[in-house]
Amino acid sequence: MRLAFLGTPEFSVPTLAGLMAAGHDIVCVYAQPPARRGRGQALQPTPVEAFARDHGLSVRTPASLRDPGEVQVFAALDLDAAVVVAFGQILVADVLEAPRFGSFNLHASLLPRWRGAAPIQRAIMAGDRITGVQVMRMTAGLDEGPILGSAETRIDQMDTAGTLHDRLARMGAGLMISTLAKVERRQEIEAPQAMEGAIYARKIRPSECRIVWERPAGRVDGQIRGLAPSPGAWFVVDGERGPIRVKALLSRCEDGAGSPGELLDDRLLVACGEGAVRILRVQREARAPQDAEAFLRGLPLVAGVRLG
Repeated sequence: MRLAFLGTPEFSVPTLAGLMAAGHDIVCVYAQPPARRGRGQALQPTPVEAFARDHGLSVRTPASLRDPGEVQVFAALDLDAAVVVAFGQILVADVLEAPRFGSFNLHASLLPRWRGAAPIQRAIMAGDRITGVQVMRMTAGLDEGPILGSAETRIDQMDTAGTLHDRLARMGAGLMISTLAKVERRQEIEAPQAMEGAIYARKIRPSECRIVWERPAGRVDGQIRGLAPSPGAWFVVDGERGPIRVKALLSRCEDGAGSPGELLDDRLLVACGEGAVRILRVQREARAPQDAEAFLRGLPLVAGVRLG
């Protein structure tokens, strides 16, 4: 089919690569505009734009697809379908309805749970045990369209947002390819979303990233794994030259009791409001991630120390 692909982050790339491998004609790729990143603040393309250009695809990076001129360009592509994977812009009806078969979105949750921007992080932070990917036909409402395909996966106790992101990205690519094959043959089956149980996965706010040790261990563990590797849940420890901010990147719940934030042994077992968490992987500011054992060799922390 003649397709337009609309996506921006790394999560979108496996689906674009899969559509190309499946033989679809990717007429145009849309991505968010390049942004300034790094110490030099040079303009850097998004992962989707970089991948598309590396593979010789036509790319457009409009600041807004609501612009009438951009809508006209999109309509003139003469598309069979549009595939949207974490594009990052709200699409107007004239765009959604321009392709012959419609526009289809890959979403990283089991809708209607976790509609919105951060479904992977929110699922782990909430302690969900099952999540997945779904393909929906796009409508005017945010992630409210009928479902055409689903795939589920368990959230393991050692999953982080990073590991789950990668797994769902691979699953989503296969699901989108199989769903489009049904659409092309006019064999798709659409199921309306339930209205009950709808939850919105709002963007992660900076204020959510500092660890609150007074919470139960399960919530602290979910916060650590749900925000890893980025933006990262963090705590503060006193160093020789003042407070040191440390990101916790991996943890697990363990038995233990004490004052919230108190180290219960010399291997980063931290007391919470209920129970305890053992921190397994960390990252100090301006340094590479490292396992807890290596971290403690450089900054020994013993039982009784309080983490802030």
